[in-house]
Amino acid sequence: MIQKPPSPKLGEAGEVAVVALAMNGDDAAFGELVRRRQEAIRNLFRRMTRDPALADDLAQQAFVAAWKSIRSLKSPSAFGAWLRKLAVNCWLQQVRVKKHEVALDEAGALEAGAVEAGAIGRHWVSGAAERLDLDGALAKLPPDARLCVVLAYSEGMSHAEISESTAIPLGTVKSHVARGAARLREILHAYGDRHAK
Repeated sequence: MIQKPPSPKLGEAGEVAVVALAMNGDDAAFGELVRRRQEAIRNLFRRMTRDPALADDLAQQAFVAAWKSIRSLKSPSAFGAWLRKLAVNCWLQQVRVKKHEVALDEAGALEAGAVEAGAIGRHWVSGAAERLDLDGALAKLPPDARLCVVLAYSEGMSHAEISESTAIPLGTVKSHVARGAARLREILHAYGDRHAK
């Protein structure tokens, strides 16, 4: 099959029109959507993971999921929120897999009698030499709280939108955002105090 090159006007078209074309199977239109949205999605994942390679992998998973299910999108104008919801689902799936892996690691460590400081939770990195910045502070939050804080403050989503996107109850979202923000202030304040001396 011979693919025609993308139209130069595709880059100038409004997003709703490009989404409508992609919904009808236009590969070039979907490529344009990826071009427009990939930086935002990658940055969202980078704030969540602090691992650029993992963030890129998750972004790719989100776009593959979007390509596979774009025809189920009800309205082209809802593409941004829909894509963000797919991205959140990719993140939540990653967290579930990671929790399972950590549980298996911990069980193996207990069975082998190798429980020592740091053996359980060796995935958690801490040290005096570690540079503590906002991403580092975010990494210290539990995954669900980190997700809610990033979506609220970085993505500008309302509590209701976060609840709808993540399937976390609204009250829990509010709690995660409030407690997560308070914890970030504590961490960053302590960091400032240590480095002001």
